[in-house]
Amino acid sequence: MTVEASKPKNQKKKRGLPDAYVILFGILILAALLTYIIPAGSFERETVESGASVIVPNSYERIDQTPVSPIGIFTAIQEGMIGGAGLIFLVLIIGGTFAVIESTGAINTVILKTIDKTRNKEWLLIVIVSLLFSVFGGLGIIVNAVIAFIPIGIILARAMKMDAIVGVSIIYLGAYSGFAVGFLDPSTTGFAQTIAELPLFSGLGYRLLIYATVVAATILYILWYANRIKKDPQKSILKDNPFPRDEENSMEEASTELTFVHKWVLGVLVAGIAVYVYGVFQMEWAINEMAGVFIVIAILTSIISKMGANEMVAEFMNGCKSVVYGALIIGMARSIVVVMENGMVLDTIVQGMATVLEPFSSVMGAVAMFVGNGLFNLIVTSGSGQAAIVMPIMTPLADLMDVPRQVAVQAYSLGDGFTNIITPLSGVLMATLAIAGVPWSKWIKFAIPLVLIWYVIGTIYIVVGVLIDWGPM
Repeated sequence: MTVEASKPKNQKKKRGLPDAYVILFGILILAALLTYIIPAGSFERETVESGASVIVPNSYERIDQTPVSPIGIFTAIQEGMIGGAGLIFLVLIIGGTFAVIESTGAINTVILKTIDKTRNKEWLLIVIVSLLFSVFGGLGIIVNAVIAFIPIGIILARAMKMDAIVGVSIIYLGAYSGFAVGFLDPSTTGFAQTIAELPLFSGLGYRLLIYATVVAATILYILWYANRIKKDPQKSILKDNPFPRDEENSMEEASTELTFVHKWVLGVLVAGIAVYVYGVFQMEWAINEMAGVFIVIAILTSIISKMGANEMVAEFMNGCKSVVYGALIIGMARSIVVVMENGMVLDTIVQGMATVLEPFSSVMGAVAMFVGNGLFNLIVTSGSGQAAIVMPIMTPLADLMDVPRQVAVQAYSLGDGFTNIITPLSGVLMATLAIAGVPWSKWIKFAIPLVLIWYVIGTIYIVVGVLIDWGPM
């Protein structure tokens, strides 16, 4: 009797959870179908001083239906890849650069040394790193760039004997808890306030209070999960496979002794990031400049460690290969928005939001704005892009409902920020999870309770903002 014949006849092959690309392709098909159902429409747009194109309120008009053809579904994938090329290549370059750095042993050594210094105080390390990234997120300087630091988070979590979800959370949730509030983020809060005709970064005191509460809740949630799996690894959402990717990258062989080469390599990495941060504030640097900085870091690392040119290229390419999955998923996520833009249904969705919100009272209207922006962010995940689409509509709506404009800005910012950590249409999220090897379905199980906590906090602050008539300040 063969092995196959000995199996029970009613035994079915166990099916795994759908891959992230499968999920996104299913959403792409659904988006294409919606272009046949949702009426096509368009707002007039005007260019503001910053160069951004914003909607002209009350200019919505129905236009001829332009549904996406079957071939248009597949060409949208190519268009999404082209549109996301800057971020896609940034991910590849960052992956290559970190592979070059990791080959020197510098990162593993410094993390092990840090763990050794904070032995039995892992919670302190989690708090410090998460808090640091939340500040960067609140300043808007490490949003897309958060992808660059995920490998460090994974190595850190491995050294603490936790799982990849903790590694992602320390970096990604730290940054995005700050980004959701955006207390000094020019591309979200600043841009939205400009559209709402409010003084730039006004209302900072109340916004910092929101930031402190959201970040504190986030860190406590990460600590709760980390402590839970530290006591019992079987309670990890990833269970028997805590680090799905890079399992061969063990910390066991790493030394805690920082050599001269290690110090210089780490110095170059820190200096490169500092130069980029300076460029963001002083010279309006963006994705392309960041990619350039990381290429320089890779080259200098190879020189310092006396790595041959061919060896450096080999390490760099291996690093690129390890993140190709995460890089291309950015374009796949973007293709869904391409389909809705080509089908001319995005503006109709915005008009529908405005129609639904108009009858609400001030408090309920503000909460509805908050929730509505969160739902809209499931489709349009660009913070500045969403501001350009919804703020010209929400500003006059806020006036009609007697909602302070400052509250309307924060309702947009929190709504945009909170659902960033769960929407599969976010290229940054999907790339981050792909680099860590964490399935989206597993991440959702971890992240949904935190999103609910965030929404409770956000709702309270939005309601209080209306009641105190939160003005420019």
